[in-house]
Parts: sequence; C-alpha cells; structure tokens
Amino acid sequence: MDSQKIDRINELARKSRTTGLTEEERQEQNALRMEYRQSVVGNLRGHLDHTIVVNPDGTSYRPKEKK
Repeated sequence: MDSQKIDRINELARKSRTTGLTEEERQEQNALRMEYRQSVVGNLRGHLDHTIVVNPDGTSYRPKEKK
C-alpha cells in the first residue's frame, strides 16, 4: 500500500472526528481500511511462511498452519 492511500486514510479519520463524513467518504474509508488490513495480513503471512523455529538441541522446523 502506498503512502498516498495511508495519508488519505488518516485524513478521513481526522475529518470523521471533527466534522463527520459523507456516505461516499465513509465507503471510501472502509474500502481503504480493508485494503490496508489485507496488505498487513499479507505481509505478516509472508514473514511467517519463512519463519524457522530452532529448538535448544539445534533441530529446526517450520511451523504448520493450524486450521
């Protein structure tokens, strides 16, 4: 997610606290927030997919996804 979208999220958050948002702005804010969340989750999943746990005895393994 680029910095312009993050700036827009912050701008809409400030406006919602002061003067309120129109319905269009509220929908834009929700869409931007959802995109931001998906970006964060994707980045976290990428980090976790490459995580290796090393035991004290020197053995290592990749954690499996729990369902």
